[in-house]
Amino acid sequence: MCTKQKSLIIGAAGFVGSYLIEQLESNCSISVTKLPHETVSGNTENVEVYNLDIMNINNIRDLLNTLRPDHIYHLAAQSSVALSWKNPNLTVDINIKGTINLLDAVRELDYKPRVLLIGSGEEYGRIRPDENPVNEDNKLRPGNIYAVTKATQNMIGELYAAAYGMDIVMVRAFNHIGPKQAPIFVVADFCRQVAEIESGKQEPVIKVGNLSAKRDFTDVRDVVRAYEMLMENAKSGQIYNVGSGSAVEIRDILDIILRMSDKKIEVIIDENKLRPVDVPVIEADIRKITEDIGWKKEITLNQTIKETLEYWRNKKE
Repeated sequence: MCTKQKSLIIGAAGFVGSYLIEQLESNCSISVTKLPHETVSGNTENVEVYNLDIMNINNIRDLLNTLRPDHIYHLAAQSSVALSWKNPNLTVDINIKGTINLLDAVRELDYKPRVLLIGSGEEYGRIRPDENPVNEDNKLRPGNIYAVTKATQNMIGELYAAAYGMDIVMVRAFNHIGPKQAPIFVVADFCRQVAEIESGKQEPVIKVGNLSAKRDFTDVRDVVRAYEMLMENAKSGQIYNVGSGSAVEIRDILDIILRMSDKKIEVIIDENKLRPVDVPVIEADIRKITEDIGWKKEITLNQTIKETLEYWRNKKE
């Protein structure tokens, strides 16, 4: 789809970055950034990799002037809800100040690249039962620090698009899952624990947080396909939900994983995994993205969980 336009992925060392590179690599000229201590996973043979700290606007300016990308995917973020409670300053610096640095550097260019800002379904926060599935015009009531920073990021994106005529598209991505995700996230955490129990590294006890919460899960490969399609075809200045369109209880996720193992495993609640404010149900209304660009998920939840569990079973220390 990209037809050799220049794509720049900012913050490509994370979970989504390697999958986005894979999604774009056949059709795009790709450059990516990372922090000096990070590595970009996957096949980077035809990818230009640069070190970049988004807290330094001069470095962003220099890179943009060197590369002159057509498309900028802004993935760099502190994306853990749990860590946002522990380190709110870091979360604000990266997710808000870093985004402003990027947008200001883009605004100074003598041409107009398209920027895709990646926000989160967490922005909706304390959704009332009658608001599910939640659409893009719903009131935002962020329930954690991470969500506040992502809501702010997308508001700034909307503002810059309107005030400066910039070509910016905002995303609210709901929970995305799949192989290679860090085990600070729930599905990866469950799969890792089960794999370690199976290999004898952990007692046959799985520690869990709130199992009654319902979340909207989408395979990361479907998510990056949505990002490419949004970059190509979305309406400028608009916000789009990216999700499956149906919420699943965390308990059901756990049950699917436990059924995939032949070990008898006890489940216990770990107080350290419980969040200060947890929203009962978050479910995406995906009519806008489906109507505007024709995207919907293709990979089933069972398939994603199966592949994620296999990843942890095969993972070498």
